[in-house]
Amino acid sequence: MCMEKTPWEKAVEFHGHSCPGLAIGYRVAQIALKELGERSRDEELVAIVENDACGVDAVMLMTGCTLGKGNLLYRDFGKQVYTFGSRSSNSALRISVNGEILHKQSQEALELRKKVFGGAASGNEKKEFYAYQAQRTDQILDMPDNDFCKVERIDFKFPGKARIFNSVRCHQCGEYVMEARARISNGQIVCLPCADQYSRGW
Repeated sequence: MCMEKTPWEKAVEFHGHSCPGLAIGYRVAQIALKELGERSRDEELVAIVENDACGVDAVMLMTGCTLGKGNLLYRDFGKQVYTFGSRSSNSALRISVNGEILHKQSQEALELRKKVFGGAASGNEKKEFYAYQAQRTDQILDMPDNDFCKVERIDFKFPGKARIFNSVRCHQCGEYVMEARARISNGQIVCLPCADQYSRGW
């Protein structure tokens, strides 16, 4: 008999492996869905993520907020902060993950991590590292919400819904580009990679 996968197992399958970063996104998505309602089939939910780390995969899978639908917005701030808005309830929340708890590691663990990612770890050191990562993942998954993060109800200006634009042909490379992303160079329509970039060095 085939058992239905749990949401966590689906997240691991989608991401490719289990890790603390994925667990962070999983917990964030759980909280957002609990507070704002069910998974977004279209653009009912909007998510703004302030990092491009592992957890974003869990947010996409669980909440239904994706780049393709236009309801996942990426802000390159390098922070474990996530904002979610519900169009149907006109409410929003900001989830800030508690870095003090999540990133507190011993010097030994930091050295082990450096060895593994630097390709200098022995077989036993790799096993030790991945056992430690599994322990951290379980800690994140089991942590009480109040220890894991700060959740705030916020005023939120919803972005416009995703639009479909006409495509135009780049005069230089011949490839088609969304009209809203095209530029004019020497009187000709060009794509961004072919456009001459003007800068005064500021």
